Amino acid sequence: MATKPTDSTIQQIERAIRKIGQKFPETEEPTLLTDIHLRVSQESGELLAFDDDDNEITRCVIEEWIDSKDLDFYPHITEILRQVLKRQNKVIDNFGLLKPFSLVLEDDDQESIAELYISDGDTIIISGELMEGLDEDLDDFFDKLMKED
Repeated sequence: MATKPTDSTIQQIERAIRKIGQKFPETEEPTLLTDIHLRVSQESGELLAFDDDDNEITRCVIEEWIDSKDLDFYPHITEILRQVLKRQNKVIDNFGLLKPFSLVLEDDDQESIAELYISDGDTIIISGELMEGLDEDLDDFFDKLMKED
């Protein structure tokens, strides 16, 4: 798979995000607490969106992803999805969902691959894992505290 997605792929992902927005329109007082689970099939090229109760929200087929033999398929599409979601932040941040909520990438077996986008009112996280490197930072902090005695 090419590292740069086609215009058609980008348009299909954007359309899927807008359809999620139509299912969860902006409201004064959002009451629905859910995350959005994006499942991508390397075999069929399907991009599906589900809520926490596994209710399907929308689906589309990304032709570029059908029968992909790319060994790094999920890392590649993770980056593509993050780029598109970042550009669609106004749509996503206006989903009628209680914050914080996130968009999570899953494989065919519903195994979580990556948190793609976390929206928490003023804070938006669109990159790697939220707590990446936290253990090392805490260990360093603790070591410094112990040396000060």
